[in-house]
Amino acid sequence: MHDIHEIVREIRKEIALARETSLNFDDRELDSELLEQIESLCFSKEHIRKLSVDQIKTIIDTVFNQMRRHDIIEPLINDPAITEIMINGPDRIFIERNGAIEETGLSFDSKERLDDLIQNIVARVNRTVNEAEPIVDARLSDGSRVNIVLPPIALNGPIITIRKFPEKPMTMEDLERLNSVTSDVTEFLRKLVVSKYNIFVCGGTGSGKTSFLNALSSLIPSHERIVTIEDSAELQLSSIKNIVRLETRNANTEGKGEIRMKDLIKTALRMRPERIIVGEVRGEEALDMLQAMNTGHDGSMSTGHANSTKDMLSRLETMVLMAAPFPLEAIKKQIASALDIIIFLSRLRDNSRRTMEISEVAGYMNGEIQLNPLYVFEEEGEDENGNIIGSLKRTDNKLINTKKAELRGVMIE
Repeated sequence: MHDIHEIVREIRKEIALARETSLNFDDRELDSELLEQIESLCFSKEHIRKLSVDQIKTIIDTVFNQMRRHDIIEPLINDPAITEIMINGPDRIFIERNGAIEETGLSFDSKERLDDLIQNIVARVNRTVNEAEPIVDARLSDGSRVNIVLPPIALNGPIITIRKFPEKPMTMEDLERLNSVTSDVTEFLRKLVVSKYNIFVCGGTGSGKTSFLNALSSLIPSHERIVTIEDSAELQLSSIKNIVRLETRNANTEGKGEIRMKDLIKTALRMRPERIIVGEVRGEEALDMLQAMNTGHDGSMSTGHANSTKDMLSRLETMVLMAAPFPLEAIKKQIASALDIIIFLSRLRDNSRRTMEISEVAGYMNGEIQLNPLYVFEEEGEDENGNIIGSLKRTDNKLINTKKAELRGVMIE
């Protein structure tokens, strides 16, 4: 093994110039350069009798992972069972697998190797990160979401957090298989989506909001024109042909060129969308999203962080106040008028992701936004392995606002 590591270091040294100027190479040219150096060293008289086929393969994989892919975390990225990769500096790498977090035992040879990986990731999506701008959101070529935080902000950094997504977009059938919803809930949601109800999905970190939004989006009729707006592109709406995908952009080193989510929402309104899907609202763009929903773009969807359905309404009020100092009553009326359905997701103690509540926003009365719970999760106990047994149960409440469904000839009970 010592020989293999020596060869890898020698190859990296030989192509240091190619690495420094790699952004000026296209992939084929750089790959050709790497292969040439690998062949030159692996098949030299000094090494040819010492290296087996497996060792040569290891050298090739290691060099390409370091120079062209994602270094030591490439196998983690390729493992479909891993949903999150957390790098806390060069020597602490954790993963989430099947809902549980575990340490990998992997580490980078040096901080410089980790820095190289970070710059390769951000360069491929035309973003920058440095001490002056130490925080950035990016994505990998497979759509995985990446958050990077550098020192001095990250005291034990650099920090990379990678949220992976399934190769195939999540469907409602997948959610049924995972016991997040039942078949009757799927049919109910299908009717809501077809009838163009405005739907907001909320929940805590890791509760499955983006996956659920993908599944909901798969219910949209394929002939409609959709505009998606995200901080970093994650949604996978493969069933929609007429789709426009917009992504925010950070300011450059001179503080210019920033494209905010609220700017994209305003631009989307000029694109003749039938629906607007906002990946996640976190701030003042909430006002623009609500106004879009209130101005003829029914069937729009979005997500947000919250610990309950009521908490999400409070957070939306705060977000709108960030944009404009409207009277609180006016804000609540705006929210009640724009949103039709709120879906609350949660990760339970057995690490399963479940749909906890589906509620109708039933209007504004006596100074409060009224909620009409339609489905509520009922826990029935645990099995012998500690897995929670339970499902969404229909309440006795009827859907109050049936007008949208009636306009489109859909019967919702």
